[in-house]
Amino acid sequence: MFILNAWYVVAWSSEITRQPARRVVCSIPVVLFRREDGTPVALSDRCAHRGYPLSAGRLVGDAIRCGYHGFTYDSEGHCIGIPAQERIPRSMTIRSYPMAEKDGWVWIWMGQEAKADQAAIPDTHWMSDPEWATVTHTISIACRADLIHDNLLDLTHESFLHPSTVGDDYIVDYGVTVEVDGDVVSVDRLMAGVPAPPLYASAMQTEGLYDRFHCTEFHAPSFHVLHSGITGVGRARSDGYLIKVLNGITPVDESNSVYFYAFSRNFAVEREATTLELREGLATVLAEDKNALESQEVGLQSRPSTERDVLIAQDAGIIKARRIIDRLLEAEMSDLRG
Repeated sequence: MFILNAWYVVAWSSEITRQPARRVVCSIPVVLFRREDGTPVALSDRCAHRGYPLSAGRLVGDAIRCGYHGFTYDSEGHCIGIPAQERIPRSMTIRSYPMAEKDGWVWIWMGQEAKADQAAIPDTHWMSDPEWATVTHTISIACRADLIHDNLLDLTHESFLHPSTVGDDYIVDYGVTVEVDGDVVSVDRLMAGVPAPPLYASAMQTEGLYDRFHCTEFHAPSFHVLHSGITGVGRARSDGYLIKVLNGITPVDESNSVYFYAFSRNFAVEREATTLELREGLATVLAEDKNALESQEVGLQSRPSTERDVLIAQDAGIIKARRIIDRLLEAEMSDLRG
């Protein structure tokens, strides 16, 4: 089951155009397009007539016309035209979904429309701040979304999975501090007096020892803001080279996810060579994550139902995040039961 009363990243702003596009979120197919004034629209990608995907149709002004029998729907999902018939059945409607667009992200609300509060969307202002530079990636991963959340809440894997880029042997030697604030779990790790990891050291053009830090904020159920960087030994984090890694994890179905990734930095903002180096290096990181997570999914699909994860101290953030997810799911199930 998926938590539907939540905002999920459905696309980058640049991906939604006047050409209808299909996406699947929480096993629900939607068609995306922009109205003539630029407003993004999301409708059920299924004509009420015979279920033909509207994403295979075309736009007529702000309406979308089914490519099978020509039924036309406005941007609210109401059928406004049937070929060779003036009367439109009252039930000839499809669902529209609340949308929000900010800082280059487009968000969709899959649950009860009355509960769609844009104030709940996580802060991503670094994406549009001229004092910061950003690299983005999008990858599809053949694994359940929960595995990606676990991966981001336990960054000790960097020591083993990403040694040539963002990893280093010392990460596993430092514990974490975990805090919970409502539906947000923060997992903080400070690594004092250590060298910067290979990719950071190269991109920052620095050497020597620093205080390295990373704090993952998980905004249940779909987004992580990773506050990361290095600073002088004993210095405030705000004085250092700062990185904001923004991670939108959108479930496609029970065993597939889309990972929207942004890496914003406050150093070498104008240096194109640094941007290119980071784009390439971070693509390597994501490819390594993809390979590991898809292998993990294969292993879990064959695991006996009587077996469970054996969690340790480093998994404290994962444990608290899973409790929040369980609570949110139970709340939605209670609503459905009335």
